[in-house]
Amino acid sequence: MTRATTVRAVLAAAVLLVSVFITLTMSPRLGLDLKGGTRMVLQAKDSETAKADRESTDRTLEVLRLRIDSLGVTEPTLTRSGEDRIIVELPDVQDPRKAADVIGRTAQLTFHAVQGPGTPDAGNEGDGLTLPDEQGAALALGPAALSGAGVKEASAAFDAQQGAGWTVSLDFHKDAGRDWTRLTGEAACHPVQDERRRVAIVLDKQVISSPQVSPGVACGTGLPSGSTQITGSFSADEARELALLIQGGALPVPVEIVEQRTVGPTLGADAIDASARAALIGAAATALFITVVYRLFGALAAVALAAYGVISYAALVALGVTLTLPGLAGFVLAIGMAVDANVLVFERAREEHALRPGQPLRTSLTAGFRHAWSAVADSNVTTLIAAGLLFFLGSGPVKGFGVTLGIGVLASMFSALVIARALTETAARSRFVSDYRGVNGIASPGRVRTWIARRDPQLMRSPRRWLLISTALIAVAVAGIVVRGVNLGVEFTGGRLVEYATSRPVDVETARTALAGAGFADAEVTTAGAGDISVRTGNLDNDGEHALRTALAEEGGETTKVRDELIGPSLGDELRRNALIALAIAVLVQLAYLAIRFRWTFAVASVGALVHDVIILVGAFAWLGRTVDGIFLAALLTVIGYSVNDSVVVFDRVRELWAKARRQPLADVANRAVLQTVPRTVNTGMGALFILTALAVLGGDSLADFALALLIGIVVGTYSSVMTAVPAAVLLERSSKAPPPARTRVPRGRSGAGHRDPADNGARV
Repeated sequence: MTRATTVRAVLAAAVLLVSVFITLTMSPRLGLDLKGGTRMVLQAKDSETAKADRESTDRTLEVLRLRIDSLGVTEPTLTRSGEDRIIVELPDVQDPRKAADVIGRTAQLTFHAVQGPGTPDAGNEGDGLTLPDEQGAALALGPAALSGAGVKEASAAFDAQQGAGWTVSLDFHKDAGRDWTRLTGEAACHPVQDERRRVAIVLDKQVISSPQVSPGVACGTGLPSGSTQITGSFSADEARELALLIQGGALPVPVEIVEQRTVGPTLGADAIDASARAALIGAAATALFITVVYRLFGALAAVALAAYGVISYAALVALGVTLTLPGLAGFVLAIGMAVDANVLVFERAREEHALRPGQPLRTSLTAGFRHAWSAVADSNVTTLIAAGLLFFLGSGPVKGFGVTLGIGVLASMFSALVIARALTETAARSRFVSDYRGVNGIASPGRVRTWIARRDPQLMRSPRRWLLISTALIAVAVAGIVVRGVNLGVEFTGGRLVEYATSRPVDVETARTALAGAGFADAEVTTAGAGDISVRTGNLDNDGEHALRTALAEEGGETTKVRDELIGPSLGDELRRNALIALAIAVLVQLAYLAIRFRWTFAVASVGALVHDVIILVGAFAWLGRTVDGIFLAALLTVIGYSVNDSVVVFDRVRELWAKARRQPLADVANRAVLQTVPRTVNTGMGALFILTALAVLGGDSLADFALALLIGIVVGTYSSVMTAVPAAVLLERSSKAPPPARTRVPRGRSGAGHRDPADNGARV
């Protein structure tokens, strides 16, 4: 075993041991659909400056969402109920009382000049305010010079140099920064130890810090906005809580918690068990498929994929990511898609061995890893860009998806390039594996490659034909959106929340089945409190509510309505707007990255194929009348990542072949590239389809739409990466004046032809 292989093996073993330890010793944070959580009902109240109406309640809801994201709850549900109530559902919250305290704080942060000592009973005098400082001494404060709305960023940090302990650092927006500089500059005009040299920082009419301006600050100069710290003998938790309150912003109107209770999971035990069985069967089918196609090396790749699953799960648990059923399904689907890197390597190794059948097997394998590296790196970097932007710019479920996606990409790269490589390189050194072509899996070209070589279809002879087909598919999809309309779920439109008490206990799965039989298949059902059943559905008139209650009464006996409220969308306007902005920026950054790494024509063609896939998927759901909800959103984001990944792999091969044959027409080069990547495309797609089919057939109603969306998306994405992106690039290149890509120079002794294994003396018989 070479030194590099030994290093990979040791690194893989260390990461796996840590992952197994985390898996066995830490419990996952489960979402509302798997475990339930805490439900709070908040009542918005009128304030001196704002009335608690629909508009102010919606603004309050978005501020609360920011605070909850800062608490680390990545899959919360927030909906407006009626005009002035907010329902907050927090999955698997460990300390509901602390969460309630943070959520309910008004967080009105203001900064005041200190006018001198005050009298305890002075109260408000004009525009000023008298409040006790940190030590209890009364201070007379001037009017607020600036508010927390001017704070750009707030972060908690431990100040070891000054000995101040935990502090909160503030950075102001431009205009507020000038106000802060002016406030501290005026305070600096007073003598040291004079009360008027202090500046008071007030949170919800309580002085949390009133430091003196440093003696080194000259009168009228003031402090720059980026060097402000709030001190006050904070503990670590207090400093972090204060930072997130300031960062999240002040509530437009105060809120009062009028109800708090524990709710059960939205999915019953039967649905969760069925989905788990489907996931296991699908993953086993994928492992069996790759083993059949690539024999021993496929079996070793399946072992690496199992390790990928352990590493990804451990990372999600260690980071405290909330696991929901769609998230877990996407996690399992990623196992099927993670096979892509292994397939790329094995197919390149097959090509190398077919070109040079006399070279040692391990040399072909090493060349396969080397040649596949650029495609693996580019496809994963584009996905990581999208994941990072969705995390930093999105919120709620979009942020959670970004975390899961990023972890999955990093773990899959480690699995393929470290674990699988260590296993396969070790096996390739065995004489038995090298000598028997039917054992190793890469010494023979494979059935798909042999069939394509025999047929040699000329797919790119008429690129406009494929673009016309893609245009027709888009037209059909748009027609569905216009004619049938998009059936938006309750998360987007709002609806009605009805809660019932039944004389006989009814579990969630039984209630869901009864409601589906009565025509309410899309209703979200949970247990609420002492055996009550909570039903959340879309627009529901009184006749519909009566039918719903009658269906429950057949299972639960006498059924009494205990709550009936209209609710707003949990995916509100701001969240949807932020998600679209994050997605648009992610696409633009990917476009720039692909233009730099490839060519602008390839980048535009890749993004065009992505848009093609999104429109067709939404149109398909419109024609089928399926609900477009939060689960569909997760599926759509997955399809976008898959589409870009697929296009990058194909264009990587086009670039490589075109650099070697710069005088050939691009259409001929692209045709060869497409045919050479078809085996990879088929094998990767089959791996994902096995899991999706199992989820669609065995996962029950809860995952039917999710699996269907991904099935459609992967089929369309596979088609578009070949038959939309490549023809578009061929046509765009006709108007481009840029020369063909330069051939990459490979250092001597590193190419597939020139590199010789240390154990090979070069002799041949």
